[in-house]
Amino acid sequence: MSDARIETFTNEAEKVMAYLHAEFSKLQTGRANAALVENVVVEAYGQNQALKAIAGVSVQDAKTIVVQPWDAGTLAAVEAALTKADLGVSPVNDGSVIRLTLPPMTEERRQQLVKVVHQLAEEGRISIRQQRQTAHDDIKDNEKDEDVRYTLLEELEKAVKASNEKIDVSKKQKEEEVMTV
Repeated sequence: MSDARIETFTNEAEKVMAYLHAEFSKLQTGRANAALVENVVVEAYGQNQALKAIAGVSVQDAKTIVVQPWDAGTLAAVEAALTKADLGVSPVNDGSVIRLTLPPMTEERRQQLVKVVHQLAEEGRISIRQQRQTAHDDIKDNEKDEDVRYTLLEELEKAVKASNEKIDVSKKQKEEEVMTV
């Protein structure tokens, strides 16, 4: 039996997972990843834009990200934005592209990132609990048939448990990625 309230919860849980994965992708793991910089805000053409909207971002090797603005006139603005973004690396401008060389990560930095991963996962679990509470209240307040209400609440709890397990799996994977030298 599928209910609109359970489906709504499931859709919201998927949004939480998508957000969590997006946040995890932004974490620097010692390996170059375009997601580290593609959402840096650059002031160009009189407005603020994401870097990916005005430049090509590519990974040259495991430690180097290359940013190539499509308009050479925005090179200085892109460099300034990358400097201001405080990524822990200094952009190197060679006149046509900007290179970001990631330094090797220290054990201390890895431990800090693991804490950030745990914090993001906990925020995801909190969001799931909030969505669960909304669905739970809706079912309790609006479902008159006691058997149906009980069944829906059980279904909701199964969906919550599945969502929390997905968060734990993602957290463990990101933790391993961060700790891998």
